[in-house]
Amino acid sequence: MNLGILFGGKSYEHEISIVSAITLKDVFKNNLYFVFCDKDKEFYLIENHNMKASYFSSFEYKKSKKLTIKNGGFFIQGMFSKKIPVDVYINLIHGNDGEDGKIASLFEFFDIKFIGAKIEASVLSYSKILTKYLAKMVGVKTLDYQVLKRGDEINLNFPVILKPAELGSSIGISVVKEQSKLAYSLDNSFEYSKNLLVEPFIDGVKEYNLAGFRLKDEIKFSFIEEPNKKEILDFEQKYLNFSGNSKIKKADITQELEQKIQEEFKKIYNFGFDGAIIRCDFFVIDNEVYLNEINANPGSLAYYLFDDFENLVYELAKNLPNTNNIKINYDYLHLISSNK
Repeated sequence: MNLGILFGGKSYEHEISIVSAITLKDVFKNNLYFVFCDKDKEFYLIENHNMKASYFSSFEYKKSKKLTIKNGGFFIQGMFSKKIPVDVYINLIHGNDGEDGKIASLFEFFDIKFIGAKIEASVLSYSKILTKYLAKMVGVKTLDYQVLKRGDEINLNFPVILKPAELGSSIGISVVKEQSKLAYSLDNSFEYSKNLLVEPFIDGVKEYNLAGFRLKDEIKFSFIEEPNKKEILDFEQKYLNFSGNSKIKKADITQELEQKIQEEFKKIYNFGFDGAIIRCDFFVIDNEVYLNEINANPGSLAYYLFDDFENLVYELAKNLPNTNNIKINYDYLHLISSNK
């Protein structure tokens, strides 16, 4: 079975997606097919040996074979259109385009098999506001929150944390502890989103991350990570200081708490995430588990949280949910014609 990785996209997380794809190249022993979507929504086939940061930052990728998407997959452009021999694609575009449902829609429209969240699950998990509604529907606790738009009358109980509602990777988040710092933080966060999610900031709150996916009738869980952080887990701590698995810390928690976190994950996953590898980030307060956010396309697919990741991905690719194959036979039109 041949796997392909679609990465890039037009979003604030474009470069993070590139880093994720480069990382997975080294994780998989088998060769992968890499399809890059640039800021102009053009698709390119990237050879494995060109999967390095400088190839993209220098725009050398434009020398690669250009692709078009049609029913069944990606095709090399030219006089004789040749299909890329990929059986299943992995949606590895982070943020806008990849996690908001656009790529899921594109793949589903063209009958392309893929690992990733489908349209409805993508829409609900991409928006931090809709994620709150999803959690409420399935009975998972979340922190109290407010939604702010520019020009809204603001009445906050400090300290609070401001989060752009449609963005990941901890981009644009701010902790505000007093009124005098609010205006600057609002301007910063509104640069990234027209809606802000405002939650109480709890200093020193315990955070735990869990990834997983359904394989046949069983959810395969990763180990639970307790991320290293300062005050908050911001963009710099997530990405700029990344140096491989040395920073990954398996959570030292009781079996009871581990099972609680897994049960809350199941409730979320069962609401339409079949076929996707997702990571849920949780808070634990007074031994109660609260959902922080859902990562429908986690960085590097959260491979570092799993044992035997490559084999698990291939098993998932072989056991993706079946799509509804609608037959078009024109019986109704034949009936109309015959009655004239």
